[in-house]
Amino acid sequence: MKPIIFLLAVACVSHAAEPVRIGDRRELFTDQFLIGEMQGTWLQLQTPRDEGIALKFDQPWEGGFSGYVSILQIGDKLRAYYRGKPIANRDGSDDEVTCCAESDDGIHWSRPEVGIYEVQGTRKNNVVLMNAHTVTHNFCPFLDERPGVPDNERFKAFGGTMEGGGLMAYRSADGLHWEKMQDEPVITKAMVPYKYMFDSQNVPFWSAVEQKYLCYYRVFENNIRRIVRSESSDFLKWSPPVLMEYRNPATEAPIEHLYTNQTHPYFRAPHLYVSIAARFMPGRRVLTDEQAAAIKVNPGYFKDTSDAIFMTTRPVEGTAHAGFYDRTFLEGFIRGGIGAQNWVSRTNYPALGIARTGLAEMSVYVNQDYAQPTAHLRRYSLRLDGFSSLRCGYAGGHMVTKPLVFSGRELSLNFSTSAAGGIKVGFEDSDGNPISGFSLDDCQMQIGNEIDRKVSWKSGTDISAVAGKTLRLRFSMQDADLYSFQCTP
Repeated sequence: MKPIIFLLAVACVSHAAEPVRIGDRRELFTDQFLIGEMQGTWLQLQTPRDEGIALKFDQPWEGGFSGYVSILQIGDKLRAYYRGKPIANRDGSDDEVTCCAESDDGIHWSRPEVGIYEVQGTRKNNVVLMNAHTVTHNFCPFLDERPGVPDNERFKAFGGTMEGGGLMAYRSADGLHWEKMQDEPVITKAMVPYKYMFDSQNVPFWSAVEQKYLCYYRVFENNIRRIVRSESSDFLKWSPPVLMEYRNPATEAPIEHLYTNQTHPYFRAPHLYVSIAARFMPGRRVLTDEQAAAIKVNPGYFKDTSDAIFMTTRPVEGTAHAGFYDRTFLEGFIRGGIGAQNWVSRTNYPALGIARTGLAEMSVYVNQDYAQPTAHLRRYSLRLDGFSSLRCGYAGGHMVTKPLVFSGRELSLNFSTSAAGGIKVGFEDSDGNPISGFSLDDCQMQIGNEIDRKVSWKSGTDISAVAGKTLRLRFSMQDADLYSFQCTP
């Protein structure tokens, strides 16, 4: 059933509103940030495709309690970091190690023998950190792309728990050999005014858009797992946390337990931070004792369940921080798969990071079969930019943007239509008057399924004559999905 709220017309913003300056950046349809009016169109969450097991956690130092995976793009290779943990015991125990795996394509993964530590009698292993107090419980690295970053800080990471005093900062030249940046935690429990914090994956990154380091991490607020954000200019001194709120255009967004947040810049639109978060449902039991015994799940890990949700947050121009997530979609993004093994406690937790795995494909990864002998990392695929779309049915409809100012020479669409459907794009002034030569009537109907289709009008594809002006874009659609657009140089 179509979401009724999105089939209603959304009132245009005031003509006096400041235009949104998008320049030549790619814009996705994940929220209503650019939407001024909708009629017969709505925002549609897409469903990732299950592509099967990417990596089994089957080494002796890995096991059923492996998790908190981070996927990094390093040149033309991918590297996954994750906690190896074969048994259930306290957070931060010496049984927890940080492991890595590598891939050329994001589909086939292997373990490098890094030979740094001796684990269970051998150096033929993929362990890059161990015996680091609580740090290996939730070690979360990233590739630091800040201009001028020293070679020995090319990789940075956070790890640690409240019992360990807070988040420890680490650095590395190669992402394999790690050292502390200082002996004391850089975000301490004294800095965070909540009863409990830090005990899941704490997500740092360099924001090229905001020109600062950010960290999104978990706290407990009124006994519910929530997300806060802190900022830093040097990765060592951090601001007090800001509690992230949730917004939905149609209803009050629920406050749900979000176990991990996995917030990071989307690689094709770094001004948009995507969050594929683990939604935890404490006490929501699915399995019987007999079902749990059949899949050999640890007895302490089948009386809750979880799935993955999708939300976004953006830096807000003129403000110090973006203090909320857009929860445009309240439904599950990745549901538990078929079979009892997918409906246990702390399974279906998404990895941090999105990988391009084809010319028109990207992949997300999910930790599944937690606390079981079959624990593994699973891959799910989507089309590029295809978290969600602006959708229109057979009856047809339109969407008009808020006033925009763009730069570029051509308008590129990532879209798909049926054989009977299509999309046309027209430029209008702030009062809704068509721009001569670039109106809907002048536009050639766009039919097909492409990642990068250049829109053409009777005069061709060159839109530089209207670049730099305050305009609205009108998308007239029938039986089509529009995933993103960009005014390209």
